[in-house]
Parts: sequence; C-alpha cells; structure tokens
Amino acid sequence: MPWTTPKDLTRQVNRLWERGLILQSILSEEPVFPKRLNLKSPTSPDLAHAFGEVREWCAALAGVKHLRLEFREVRHRVTGTNRYPTEAWVDSAEDAVALLGKTREWRQFQELLGLTRKRRPELLPWIGKRPLAALERAAEWARYLDLVDWMKAHPQPGCYLRQVDLPGIDTKFIEAHRGLLSELFDLVMAPDHIDGRFSGINGFCHRYGFREKPERVRFRILDSRFDPLHMGVHADVTLDIATFSELPVSLRKMPETIFITENETNFLAFPKVDDSWILFGSGYGFAALSYAAWMNGCRIFYWGDIDTHGFAMLNELRRVFPLAESFLMDRETLHAHRVFWGTEPSPTLKSLTRLDPAEAALYGDLASNRIAPNLRLEQERIAFSSLLKALSKLGFRPRFR
Repeated sequence: MPWTTPKDLTRQVNRLWERGLILQSILSEEPVFPKRLNLKSPTSPDLAHAFGEVREWCAALAGVKHLRLEFREVRHRVTGTNRYPTEAWVDSAEDAVALLGKTREWRQFQELLGLTRKRRPELLPWIGKRPLAALERAAEWARYLDLVDWMKAHPQPGCYLRQVDLPGIDTKFIEAHRGLLSELFDLVMAPDHIDGRFSGINGFCHRYGFREKPERVRFRILDSRFDPLHMGVHADVTLDIATFSELPVSLRKMPETIFITENETNFLAFPKVDDSWILFGSGYGFAALSYAAWMNGCRIFYWGDIDTHGFAMLNELRRVFPLAESFLMDRETLHAHRVFWGTEPSPTLKSLTRLDPAEAALYGDLASNRIAPNLRLEQERIAFSSLLKALSKLGFRPRFR
C-alpha cells in the first residue's frame, strides 16, 4: 500500500539523528521539536475499496510508541464514521531518542555536554556543529579536555609531544588525534599562540609550538673562495633547519645565489659557481625554509623535472620565496631532449597561480596532454652541456676547478 508505514516514520526520525539535529536540539537556540513528520494517509476511495487494509494501517500507526498522532473524523456512506491519522509528530528529543533506541547515546552526549560546560565552555560551539563527531569520542572526551587544559596552560611549550605528561595520554594518542585536537586548540588558544603558517596534521607541532624531529637542509658550497664553513667545495653538508636558519649570525658573508635541484645526481655533480650554494630539494617540503629568512636576500634558482609535479613544486617554492626563478624547465629544453621523454605516473591537475606566463603555458600543455600523454622529462636526463649553457646564459661562469 502507498501509505506511510511505521518503518517510514522511523526512517524519517533516524535521518534527523544522522544529520545531528536531535543532539543539536539541546544546544540550539531555535527549537527543533515538536517535529512534524511526513505522513501519507488513505484517500476517500481507499476507505471504500480497502477498508480492511486501512483499519490495519491505523492500528499499526497507533502501536508506534513515542509518536503523537493527530486524527480527523471521516464520514463515509459505506463505512460510516471513523477516525484516521492525518499527522504524525515527535514532540521532544527524548521521544525521538526512545523511538530510535538510542537512550544510551543520548545520556552519553548529555554527560559530555555537562563535563564540557564545567571545564571548557569555549568548546560548546564545536559540539553544536559536530555533535555526532563528539559523541563518537565520548569515551575519550575527558582526555581531550585534559590536553586542551594543558595546552592552554602551556602555550607554545617548546617541548616534544613525548614530554606531555598526563594520565592516560601518550605520544601515540596525541599523534592519532591531531586533526581533532587542532580544531579544539584553535578555539581556546590566543591567536598569538598559534603559528598560522602551518596547518593540517603534518603542521601540528609547528602550529602549536611543539618540538619535533628536526627537518634538515642538505647543501654544497660551490665557490672554493667562499667556504665559510671551512669544509671544502666537495663537502656534502647537512644541518638542521634551526642551525641553517641562524648561519648569518655565525658567518660574515652569505651566498649571493642559491640553486635548488630535486635530483641527487645533479646536486652532487653541479659545477662550481661564484658566491653560490646548491640545496638538495625535498619535493613539496619547502615550508621549513621559511625560517631561513636570510635566503630572501639571495637570488634563488629552481631546477625540477619538466612535468606537472615539477611545476607544482616550483609553485609551492614561490609560496615561501616569491621571487624564485626556474631554469631548464622551459619548452626549448623539453623539445631539445625529445629522445629522453618519459611518462609521468600520476600527474597533478592543481591550479598553479604562482607560475609566470611561459611556465603556466607549458604546465597547461602538460596537464592537458597537448604535447604527449602524461609527458615527463626528468632533470637527470638533461644533457650536462645544457646545464652549463643555461648557467652561462644566466650570467654565471660554471667551472670544475
């Protein structure tokens, strides 16, 4: 029969639960209940031709607990005067919860709210927006509050996560819940205690001032006459980012030019260039270099693969150093090395807003396969003579001694 069944009504109430509206009703300024449900009732012809089914339908609806039915009286020449449900209502959140059999969850949520109101009322708006997410974590909610309290008392703590000493909380717990903790910390921390340059789970420690495994910078000095570290131009130097960022404090002179390449062979074989260093790139990981503010005084050149990810990395580098220049990432280089063309396994199709017109045009051709499908020219396949010519064209004098 086409009339609304008890299961249909239960499904409607369950959708309210899945949308979080039943739990939100506790915090909502606008009343959610009473809530009218959609009810399709028998028509006048149904009363005449399916009177038995109509009576069974009425009895089935009347047997649903925690719903309020409104009736109308119908007089029919065949069946006489009868009352039929025309509206179905859920009068309260408690009725909805009882109908769905979620009384335990409802009590858990109320306890969670009570604890939050007592300890951290600043988090109530978050619970109001994401009640089901909060309920899923009800068993651990007190630990989240412990961490929020600790963070509020120790802004920008400068320690490792391992050093957060709270009952029932270890490093793995914090690491596993960085996403949620970030949302909670942002609600209670003062803006000047949050480093907005970092976000997401990978930026968690930097954002809130925790120490983590030091990011490292690997570089070579390309000028034998400028060797402030006294290690020789063949030295392959690796420093943590903090030490690298503080080099101007300990050195009298910094390089005029910084080259960055993503290929280790190119990094090791790069020729000597006056007043220059070369850094071994790390894919998209340029954020740490933002601490090396002294690099803004250098001319920076980037050499990556000619493929979509190569240009995406260049675009990311310019987020930190807007004036960084590319070299050997142009259309002329690409076509001069056609014999070495390969295929990019998983191209990226991001919108790259920091490329210059020529770079953007080539990236667009690569991304849309206008030159060849998933075209890629790896930087290591570019002739060494092309590197020397490119450096000379840029005004440098590359040499090997």
